[in-house]
Amino acid sequence: MKGLISVSALLLSCLAAAPAFGQQPQCGGDFTTWLDGVRTEARADGVGERGLAALSEAKIDPKVIARDHAQGVFAQNFIEFSSRMVNAYRLKIGKERMKSYSGTFAKAEQAYGVPAPVITGFWALETDFGAVQGNFDTLDALATLSHDCRRPDTFRPQLIALLKLIDKGIVPVNVEGAWAGEIGQTQMLPRDYLAHGTDGDGDGRVDLRSSAPDVIMTTANFLKSLGWQAGKPWMEEVEVPAQMPWDKTGMETRLPLSQWAQWGVRNRGGAPLEPSNEQASLVLPMGRLGPAFLMFDNYRVYLKWNQSFVYTMTAAYLATRFAGAPAYEKRDPSPGLSLAEMKDLQRKLETKGHDVGKIDGVLGSGTRAAIRAEQQKLGLPVDGWPTEALLAAL
Repeated sequence: MKGLISVSALLLSCLAAAPAFGQQPQCGGDFTTWLDGVRTEARADGVGERGLAALSEAKIDPKVIARDHAQGVFAQNFIEFSSRMVNAYRLKIGKERMKSYSGTFAKAEQAYGVPAPVITGFWALETDFGAVQGNFDTLDALATLSHDCRRPDTFRPQLIALLKLIDKGIVPVNVEGAWAGEIGQTQMLPRDYLAHGTDGDGDGRVDLRSSAPDVIMTTANFLKSLGWQAGKPWMEEVEVPAQMPWDKTGMETRLPLSQWAQWGVRNRGGAPLEPSNEQASLVLPMGRLGPAFLMFDNYRVYLKWNQSFVYTMTAAYLATRFAGAPAYEKRDPSPGLSLAEMKDLQRKLETKGHDVGKIDGVLGSGTRAAIRAEQQKLGLPVDGWPTEALLAAL
């Protein structure tokens, strides 16, 4: 469930797809001829005969193209999505896994600074602790996505990395995973598998499909590479006052806890925030009347794992539950908009000059930023939450 590809990356990949005169095309055309070009590049990059031989078995998988062209984003709001994903089963199994592999989790935190609840949260959401890892042939998937001219610069390096994994005997030729090439119980892309794969059980190999210790250590290693700071928080639920500078909320603003405390933000239960220079953003996923959270710098690591706001908020929240926090208070957020109303809102925002991306009815970062801008103009509380009142005012 790694992040969606940005529009800018898509444009760059389309430019990269056009070869200079006399060069091997980076995508498209006859598949066999294209494979010859990949083989030449792989050999130059150090892939040996076993990996090169595997490439001959690659074939186009139309199902992968269909999934790629149809990939969606999270249309559910935070309360809907988190209520579905943070369920009793995941909480129970996650706590059991943390207990069963407590020694490995301790080693992971000592080596990389990432605590067990954070690793376990990703482990739960990505594959239900390895139960649902995907049944796409990874070699075919990455060859298909590399040959397709939408994003060859994104997937071709992953294909080369997979050939290296095969060449080294780390994964078999027929390894299976997600449609976009992720492998294992926390869905690692081949380049990350290659760079951060860690042998957690001491058997001399890194098996992210079957070895829980390998999964735990590798995930921790990867999260550290994304910038995880040891001993630092990632998310805390808070209570907000009836009035405050709402325009300071959102991930765009980082302020010391002492400033949030001055504006009346308190810990859940009403206790005052400890005066501190620790920087945090106040995030209101359902607006000022819904749940409220302080998001710290470590939460930005979640956004490097996956670009979806709803997914990452849910993953971070699940980690807090594994760390002992109670279920968050939903409070009483203003009713959101229907899908049709959200599309109408996006069209109105677009006509006012805002870049909301695709008119899809999804509250993404572009739409949320546009809402905040219009709320500011209209003198409404700037909390980024779309309401019928806002839609009517526009």
